[in-house]
Amino acid sequence: MDRKLAAILAADVVGYSALMERDETGTFERLTAIRRALIEPEIAKRRGCIFKLMGDGLLAEFGSAVDAVECAVSLQRALNERNAEVPQSERLELRIGLNLGEVIVDGDDRYGEGVNVSARLQQLADPGGICISGKVVREVEKTLTFGFESMGEQQVKNIAEPITVYRLVQEGTSPEARLARPPALPNKPSIAVLAFENMSGDPQQEYFADGLVEDVITNLSKIPSLFVIARNSTFAYKSRATDIRQIARELGVRYVLEGSIRRAGNRLRITAQLIEGRDATHIWAERFEGETEDVFDLQDQLTERIVGTLEPTIRRAEIERARRKRPDSLDAYDFFLRALPHSYANSPADTAEALRFLGEALRLDPRYACAHGYAAWGYEQRFLRGGFHPEDRAAALTHANAALSTGGDDPQALCLGAFVYATITHDYDRSINALDRALTLDSNSSLAFGLSAMVHMFNESYDRAREHAFRALRLSPLDPMNYHSYLALAWVSLFTARFEDAVKYSTLGIQVNPVFSILHASLVASYASLDRLEAARAAGRRLLEVAPGWTISAFVRMDVVRPQLMEGMASALRKAGLPE
Repeated sequence: MDRKLAAILAADVVGYSALMERDETGTFERLTAIRRALIEPEIAKRRGCIFKLMGDGLLAEFGSAVDAVECAVSLQRALNERNAEVPQSERLELRIGLNLGEVIVDGDDRYGEGVNVSARLQQLADPGGICISGKVVREVEKTLTFGFESMGEQQVKNIAEPITVYRLVQEGTSPEARLARPPALPNKPSIAVLAFENMSGDPQQEYFADGLVEDVITNLSKIPSLFVIARNSTFAYKSRATDIRQIARELGVRYVLEGSIRRAGNRLRITAQLIEGRDATHIWAERFEGETEDVFDLQDQLTERIVGTLEPTIRRAEIERARRKRPDSLDAYDFFLRALPHSYANSPADTAEALRFLGEALRLDPRYACAHGYAAWGYEQRFLRGGFHPEDRAAALTHANAALSTGGDDPQALCLGAFVYATITHDYDRSINALDRALTLDSNSSLAFGLSAMVHMFNESYDRAREHAFRALRLSPLDPMNYHSYLALAWVSLFTARFEDAVKYSTLGIQVNPVFSILHASLVASYASLDRLEAARAAGRRLLEVAPGWTISAFVRMDVVRPQLMEGMASALRKAGLPE
């Protein structure tokens, strides 16, 4: 038997078994037609040869890695065009894997690790996607114009050594389009910390379990060598029976931490386990017990053990820097934790409830920087959306200044204070300096990146606004606070006359927060700017359902960007017939 170097393409049909179960004859006929009319001619055109056909897939050999990649891209593009013209239930999608390696030649067949790796890469590909080994990328990256997005090293079945894998990004694919796909693994240890299960039997203690996890996430996020998914994305899985492997895949992380907390009287017991997301292997488990007065020490132990497992070379000094500045009183901390879910909800009633709890926290600990930050945000929302009362503006500014002056090492306090200070005073230099400080302290803060995107948009630094918005969406793809990032992207698009993009981002933001009237107004202005007046009027009706007393004059009075820009949006809103 001879051996030779070859590029191997492996392809299979996504969901083939289910398609055959629904319509065996129709599925078989469609696949046969596509293979004869598209797949076989395209492979032959690129000087390739099919050496094995399976029911739902094939293996093909190419003498050139460039030919193999160009063939894979052509196949996916052509199938995508075909699928656009047929019902969803009849679409056939391929996953393709490409590898360059030595193969054994046995007549018309090919064997060996070069073939096996291609088949494993195909299993890693998204529907309609192409996964490529590092060997292929090194061979073609100077010749072809496609992008290659790293998925890191992958351990695959029956292959001894990990494989460096890339996802092919076709020329012209935008960052926003890539957000729709499962994210690739970062090039450093990555973790998602799930909500811990409350085992105390007391529903009132749910906030304590959530708060403990939030602090673990915050502490981990401050360590530069870790990529940490934000709290609001991981909490989207709370109370849902979801496979760990699916969570890891959807969030784009290698590790998942889950656990439980039981509080009885003054005693606290925490159990935690670290799981490798690819195959749900348990790496580490630990139990911590102690008095509730020692909850912060227990939290630091938990953080230190996780980091020690993920990155043994991290120095103990970084653990010390990761410790959050905390209030002097645990009671103040309790009130702060109770406020958070109401702050996230961001409705007028929830804002009032959040401010009540935050007021109690600050009464007990007047220098609690993070509580000042959330209070500033609450009063800013009430001022802009609740009648422009001077006392709300004054309270927002007071708490923003307090957050900025006392929150020197608390990134949440800094980013919230900076955002509110920018909207109230338009002093963007001070606000951006504080946001940069927050991002230096916590380079994984989706909240800081999202609010920074808003402030840079206010300041007309549009490239930086887009960059930070996309970064926030990548860090926390399921975050209910993502409407800030989408609003920044929508307004940047409006102000730069990219009105189709403005429609898209306004719509995505509304999906995240359906009651945020500013996004509804943004959608109306976007449609009107395209002269799609029927769509603009329909969006306007939805806006008035969400905010019955809404007027253009009140919208303009928010005064968050230059008057010329606000007036431009107002003109578009008038075209849609909204009340003055």
